[in-house]
Amino acid sequence: MKKISASDKIYVSASRIPNSGRGVFAKRNIKKGEIIEECPVIEIPEHDMANLGESILVTYFFFFGKNKERLEVALGFGSIYNHSYKPNAKYKIKPAENTIDFIALKDILKDDEITVDYNFANPKDKTPLWFEVNPE
Repeated sequence: MKKISASDKIYVSASRIPNSGRGVFAKRNIKKGEIIEECPVIEIPEHDMANLGESILVTYFFFFGKNKERLEVALGFGSIYNHSYKPNAKYKIKPAENTIDFIALKDILKDDEITVDYNFANPKDKTPLWFEVNPE
């Protein structure tokens, strides 16, 4: 698979996680606390949500709002980061700025895959996801 670069920090390539397709990787060493990527988002209007459950795109959305009732899709590489219950990064939804920031939780070495916990960035939440994942 061809590498696609968005910055000097990251690239997209085939994931090493079984059945995960593509993933986001460190193009260089990234330090704990460093912003990996700031992604603009597109919020999905409520009237457009009706048929989304039938779309492949539902696996790429971020849910936010008090009751996780709102959806947005991250641009850049934001919707390509793979899930892990032991992630090396987290995401922070910033509705006022219409962005999602991806931030290193620990030092990430060059060519390591960058993963986040899809359970709303809550490390204690081990709720099963809407798809099968490898237990880690």
